[in-house]
Amino acid sequence: MRERVKKFFNDFEKAFQNLKIGVEKAEDELDIDGTIKRFELCYEISWKLIKQYLEDVGIICRNPRDCFKQAVINGIIKNEYDWMNMCDDRNLLVHTYTFEESRRIFDKIKEKYIKLFENLYEIMKEKIKMEE
Repeated sequence: MRERVKKFFNDFEKAFQNLKIGVEKAEDELDIDGTIKRFELCYEISWKLIKQYLEDVGIICRNPRDCFKQAVINGIIKNEYDWMNMCDDRNLLVHTYTFEESRRIFDKIKEKYIKLFENLYEIMKEKIKMEE
């Protein structure tokens, strides 16, 4: 496995660990806003990790949605629909931010999206381990 995949994985691992800490410890508005930013970073790195891994095995995808479709086909993620929803929520946060919307999405980060990142982390960790 090429070094770029490992680098993206290491960056993803750090972002994911930071997001988990944010989700666990968020108590006030500032904590919640910080956790949302951590989510946005984790999301960006996750799809780029997927993109790089797929590229490494000869599959080219140009955007998150295309990468998520290919990731399901190639056993990297399990549920394309949930990842597409996460993509939509990330776009809402970045492009049409409202306080109420951000709090609704924060709840989804805690309840659902953290688990999607966890699954991706475990699958990619295993794939990298097998390549060594």
